[in-house]
Amino acid sequence: MTVRHRHTGAVHTGGGHTGAGHTGAGHTSRAPRAASAGRGLLIAAAVGFLLLFLVLPLCTVFVEALRKGVGAGAAALVEPDTVSAILLTLLTAAICVPVNMAFGIVAAWAIAKHEFRGKSMLVTLIDLPFSVSPVVAGLSYMLVVGAQGWIGPWLMAHDLKIAFAVPGIVLVTTFVTLPLVARELIPLMEAQGSEEEEAAIVLGARGWQAFWHVTLPNVRWGLLYGVILCNARAMGEFGAVSVISGHIRGLTNTIPLQVEILYNEYQIQAGFAVASLLAVLALVTLAVKTVVQWRHTHALARQDDAGAAPAAGWDGPRAPVVRAATGA
Repeated sequence: MTVRHRHTGAVHTGGGHTGAGHTGAGHTSRAPRAASAGRGLLIAAAVGFLLLFLVLPLCTVFVEALRKGVGAGAAALVEPDTVSAILLTLLTAAICVPVNMAFGIVAAWAIAKHEFRGKSMLVTLIDLPFSVSPVVAGLSYMLVVGAQGWIGPWLMAHDLKIAFAVPGIVLVTTFVTLPLVARELIPLMEAQGSEEEEAAIVLGARGWQAFWHVTLPNVRWGLLYGVILCNARAMGEFGAVSVISGHIRGLTNTIPLQVEILYNEYQIQAGFAVASLLAVLALVTLAVKTVVQWRHTHALARQDDAGAAPAAGWDGPRAPVVRAATGA
């Protein structure tokens, strides 16, 4: 259809515009379908990857552990060497987790709330265990506390055993798990700022009171999340412990080392039974971590909804607690 303008005499052809409009609509309608198909392929690939590399091996562990029946699997777990490995693993985690929790809280509070010389260096040192192989970490400790190490002869002269003993296992496990709590708390404390602590100081609270009644409750979910990760890594650590433990049956074998020994001795069912115990601990840790992460997300959402109150005339959510603690 051709239209001539009455005043200018310009000629407009409508057919071309109509075709272009239909062509654009066709492209527009096909674009969502293509995006949906691509998204479906990506989801399918991710699910398939998880099934192949995570779910299938995990199911294999439990199937092999119960291949000869529940009784045989339970019998493997009550062997003296296995019981000793379980107790040593729990002891190591019971020592490492509180130490790293205390260090993580102090380090995160210092880094997030204060400015000082060497702050960047401290952050770098905290991240060091992430960049060093656990095997290298275990070897480094052996070069320091081993019989031929820097202080090994002095330790032997004073009858102090670190390498091939429980103290060495605790040391290397503490090193490997060192950043986990601190790295959870540092960004959380930095994001929260220091307004509530300043308000607590204005209301008369001392530094320790502000930390105990304001800072720590605000990061409790992040702290618990870091503790869970630290505990899981402490129980499952293999490389560093393998180097410094000496693989002494009944004395320095943790659960991962006991699994390796049983498998190398062709006690396949017993090895999978012990591995299933470690897998159960990992699943329980994962479930607790998920719940804590969910609670943490909702706590942050509630804080965002409440908003940040100014320091002057502060009446934030922790104000009643701080006032009660300080007598204000």
